[in-house]
Order: sequence, then structure tokens, then C-alpha cells
Amino acid sequence: MNKKADNKKKEKNSETLRALANFSHIGVMIAASILIGVLLGRFLDNRLGSSPWLLLVFSLLGVGAAIKYLFDMPTK
Repeated sequence: MNKKADNKKKEKNSETLRALANFSHIGVMIAASILIGVLLGRFLDNRLGSSPWLLLVFSLLGVGAAIKYLFDMPTK
């Protein structure tokens, strides 16, 4: 009887950890896609001298990529 309770507790803990890993993965992917867009926009703005425009464009592309990732997540 004690082994059964231990197995249930281990299964519950592993399910909880798996859910936390999935949620942290979502947050990291969203932050990374936006950060990459911002950094790429800043780099190209400094390189080409087109002050805020490429930063805005690539920031919006990063946000769009993050939203697309959120919508594609349930199919994975």
C-alpha cells in the first residue's frame, strides 16, 4: 500500500515538473524571438543609419513570430 502511494506521488510530481517545463519554454521562446528582432533591428539601424525604422520593423516581426509560435504550439 505504501509503494502505491509513493508511485502516485512520483507521477504527480513528474506531471507538475513537465507542466512547469512547458510553461517556461513558452516564456523563453517568446522573449527570445522578440529580443532577436530588437537586436537585429538595432544592429541594422546602426549599420545603415536608418535610425528607428528597422528597429520598429524587426521588433514587430519578433512580436509576430512570438504570436505565431503561440498559435502553432498546440499542434506540436
